[in-house]
Amino acid sequence: MQHLTIVTTGGTIDKIYFDDKSDYKIGAPQIGEILGQLGVAFGFDVIPILRKDSLHMTAEDRALIRSTIEAQPHRHVLVTHGTDTMVETARELASIPGKVIVLTGALNPARFQGSDAVFNIGCAVAAVQTLPDGVYITMNGRVWDPAKVRKNRDANRFEQA
Repeated sequence: MQHLTIVTTGGTIDKIYFDDKSDYKIGAPQIGEILGQLGVAFGFDVIPILRKDSLHMTAEDRALIRSTIEAQPHRHVLVTHGTDTMVETARELASIPGKVIVLTGALNPARFQGSDAVFNIGCAVAAVQTLPDGVYITMNGRVWDPAKVRKNRDANRFEQA
């Protein structure tokens, strides 16, 4: 892989905490900064299209994600996405031909100590380079088929559906 296209949609991975409001907001995408600090040996571009909690995503948002990915010239695409509806979006993207698309996110904001964000991004980068064309989810140290995974909200992890 010489180039990775990254499409960001918001979600917990990009949340920031506002002390004065005791509230979380979705901030600027963190993945470009993370990959830059890690000194990755491939080119990448970050295309921020949404800053939404995935619980608020609509059919129109998913159509925008799809059309953005379809318009990209590069084969390898990583999507950062909120975990609550990541599976639904992945299933919506499943019929895009000629690309390896990997969705990932975080259960804790990337800016927080102990966040799973960097680990999940690393897993997604490895997956997007080694998997055949198709759509995948990387969470909790595993690569998942979107048709066979679900988020277990009680356990706060992804598992076999």
